[in-house]
This record gives sequence, structure tokens and C-alpha cells, in this order.
Amino acid sequence: MGLYSQLIFPRLLELSMSSESMTSYRQRLLSEVSGDVLEIGFGTGLNLPHYPDTVTSLTTVDPNEGMSAIAQKRIDTSPIPVKTQAISGEQLPMPDASFDNVVCTWTLCSIPNVEQALREAYRVLKPGGKFFFIEHGLSDERGIQRLQNWVTPVQKVVADGCHLNRKIDELLSNVFDQVKSEEFYADDLPKIMGYFYRGVAIKRG
Repeated sequence: MGLYSQLIFPRLLELSMSSESMTSYRQRLLSEVSGDVLEIGFGTGLNLPHYPDTVTSLTTVDPNEGMSAIAQKRIDTSPIPVKTQAISGEQLPMPDASFDNVVCTWTLCSIPNVEQALREAYRVLKPGGKFFFIEHGLSDERGIQRLQNWVTPVQKVVADGCHLNRKIDELLSNVFDQVKSEEFYADDLPKIMGYFYRGVAIKRG
């Protein structure tokens, strides 16, 4: 992992993902999360202040160790016990059925083997557990889709592996037993990067 990924990109991510609208999306998604929770793609910890008091513990994974210096400041002030691991979501060391819920926000776009990461998330969820997500991905407009496909190779370089053109609902439906998803454009982002998927994927009880 190079200098850009470890030192520069975490600070760019912190700035770009701290807007009022992004905070509102986080708050809405996390309001129903509870129990022992795994967060895949913890980043700089922007979700942490918005977990409700129904969360009893939080385990986080993120392969970019450059995020940890920023995230640690939030961990230090959190009332929730937090355990962090600098690993990818593709190979989780946790036993089967370890967590009540899994959270993933704006992360599935950048995991190299996203299908494997989703299978791992499913594995570590308890029966009946939920995978809470908000992600950006492939638009439902053909013209925007063409732009997303064209820009994605450049986006992967400047945004640490981020794809603009992943069909998030299909990826989730290939792994989980039930997926409830809504799709919309974010108000304050260009359409090629602001087509959002938000919802819950459920593991059969």
C-alpha cells in the first residue's frame, strides 16, 4: 500500500464523506442497528458517533492502516466498546454466526473480490441477522451507465479501488436470502457517483 493510499487518501475521504447530507444518510441507516455489530470498511470512523445505544459492541475491519490515526480519535470518545482489525472483509477470522448485524457504508465499491466479502458477511451473521448498507453504484439510466463504465478505470486509481459501476442490489441478492433496497440519486453529488442503494439484506433465520 503506497503513500497516497495510506496518507493522502484517508484525509480526502474524511473531507468528502463528512458533509451534512452524508451524515444524514448515516444516521437514518444506523438508527435500527443493535447488538454485537461488525462494520466492514470502517474507514476514518465516521459512522461511530451515529450508532444508537442499542449497540453493545462494535468490531471493525479495514485493510487501510492509514485510516486508523483519524479513526482512533473517535474510538477514544465512543461509549461503545470497539475492536479494530486492519484486514479485508474478504477473509474474516471470526467464527460463523458471530454477529447480530453487519454494517457496510460506501465500501462495496472498492473491495476487489466483493462477492467473497459478501459471502463472509453472510457467514458471520447469526440466523435472522441483517446486513445494513448504503452504497453508490450503477445507475438505472443508460447514459449515466455509459459514463460510469468509462470513468471507472480512472476512479479506481484516484479513489483507492472504487468502482462506479457495480450493481449493488444484484450482488447482495446473489448471497442473501432477502434484500430490501431503495435506489435514488443523492442531491448534492454528480449522477455518475451519486446513484445510491440503501437498505437491508437478511440472512434466513
